[in-house]
Amino acid sequence: MHAAMQGGPLRCVLWDVKDTLLKVRGSVGVQYSKEAERWGLSLHPAEVNAAFRETHRCYSNRYPNYGVSQGLTGQDWWMGVVRHTLSQCRVDDPALLNTMATNLCQNFCNAENWEVFPDTKMALERCSSLGLKLGVVSNFDKRLEAILRSCGLLSYFSFLVTSEEAGVAKPSPAIFHQALQKCGTPAGKVAHIGDHYVYDYLASRSVGIHGFLLDRDNLHKGDVPQEHRIVSLEDLPSHLQEHIV
Repeated sequence: MHAAMQGGPLRCVLWDVKDTLLKVRGSVGVQYSKEAERWGLSLHPAEVNAAFRETHRCYSNRYPNYGVSQGLTGQDWWMGVVRHTLSQCRVDDPALLNTMATNLCQNFCNAENWEVFPDTKMALERCSSLGLKLGVVSNFDKRLEAILRSCGLLSYFSFLVTSEEAGVAKPSPAIFHQALQKCGTPAGKVAHIGDHYVYDYLASRSVGIHGFLLDRDNLHKGDVPQEHRIVSLEDLPSHLQEHIV
């Protein structure tokens, strides 16, 4: 048996999205290379992935959380990342860069660019059937609602809190406080599930939420208590069910 949760019976479950409920299908490099093919260009996915990782890192450092505090939008930020990534791969026509970037930003709203994990819908259905309110807390831009709708997941959730709209990103406690307001219940009656040890597990627990780490690759066996760690979303409802009275 797991230790009883402090704070009374569970009422709400918060979910991370990317790499918890779904992931990019194939890779960014594959998706960008497909778009390039439409324009008669041949890009190598591995080279695109490397350019994307470096560009994403630079933009995240220079313009954290989509640059919202610097007057940017998620759309501005991603257009810059995509254009810069492609220019690193020798796409140098400015008009073509803009067109490809616009298309790619729109493409990532569509279900065909995302792969929903096989355990996702069953876990959401079972948690809903337990009478729990479900919400999202995600370091994501405003496209998240369209992506979840396209993937058939939006209807499971009572609310979404994205870092672009919240103006603050995980691991800041502030984004979790915004989510708790939408839950309408104290942190002690809320659980959170995500795949990132710091942004999801430690950050949610720092505000008194019952954080669970989704550890699909068994990377955190030693540093997370067994009762806080799951390797599949299939295991989550049984962990939560003990705490619904």
